Amino acid sequence: MIGVDTDGAVTVINTQARSMLGLGPGDEAVGVRLEEVLRLQDQEGRSWLDVNRPYDTLATVRGIPEQSWLNPRAEEILTTARLVRDERLGPVTGIAIALRSGRGRARLDRERSDLVATVAHELRSPLTGVKGFVQALLNRWDKLSDDQRKLMLTTVNADADRLTRLIAELLDVARIDTGRLQLYPRECPADVLVGRVVESVSHSTSREIHLDVDPSTPEVFADPDKFTQVVTNVLENAVRHGEGRVDVSVAPHDAGWPAVRVVVEDEGEGIPEEIRNRVFTKFWTLGRGGSGLGMYIVGGLTRAHGGVITIADATSGGARVIIDWPQEDLRPD
Repeated sequence: MIGVDTDGAVTVINTQARSMLGLGPGDEAVGVRLEEVLRLQDQEGRSWLDVNRPYDTLATVRGIPEQSWLNPRAEEILTTARLVRDERLGPVTGIAIALRSGRGRARLDRERSDLVATVAHELRSPLTGVKGFVQALLNRWDKLSDDQRKLMLTTVNADADRLTRLIAELLDVARIDTGRLQLYPRECPADVLVGRVVESVSHSTSREIHLDVDPSTPEVFADPDKFTQVVTNVLENAVRHGEGRVDVSVAPHDAGWPAVRVVVEDEGEGIPEEIRNRVFTKFWTLGRGGSGLGMYIVGGLTRAHGGVITIADATSGGARVIIDWPQEDLRPD
């Protein structure tokens, strides 16, 4: 932070600002003209004062939005400024300039680039399949048998479903990240919802899925669609990446608050303890394919309801995913 008076002299500058501007311990700053202290330039070599001219701006201007500059070490510095006026529409009597490092923005830009690259890769794969089979159907329709046409159209349909799921996942991620997730919670029978998920997933796999429900299991407070989405993702992950039988249990639980505990166990290799927290980050796949968004969404939906999800070791040595879901409204404010 830098404070400047009506004459353009620095009145206050903190340690962080001195460091960003490359000022040493013996360099004077307080009482020195701003242009000699705020040694920031844009890509064209213009200074902050040359570009913004805060003392000559319109009387209605109260601040200067965030701008990107380079310090003497060629590091990006982001600045914002507030113009102080003793009276409305009066002359500028002081300036408060805030500086922050651009490293955070650079990291955000890298994350966005990674997101674009990952999404492009995930979209390209099914689109390539759709394009290839449609082109083959158009070029060789009369030469293909009915069975061949049906096989190609079935594959195109499966790829279209994959694209739809990916787009839905991306929308969920965006809503979770921006806090715009819409929930319509109410009291729901956890045992019934989990039972439906187990039945649905069982139809699409040859793996044995065993369900154990405590008859005293109470209702949960949940958006039933989101609760079903959470359990489905966890169970499908266990089926896809685990081995042997998958065990699912539902029972009441005291988590420090009234909860219903849903546990999904497989007989696979498990997940090492040191990387379990990373399972709930974006694009985590551990080389197992998929978009890497499913468990991030699971974590976000569970937390949005006030619940907790953890990973432990199953008795068989595989992974044990534990979902503690509130029986009452515990959504964070």
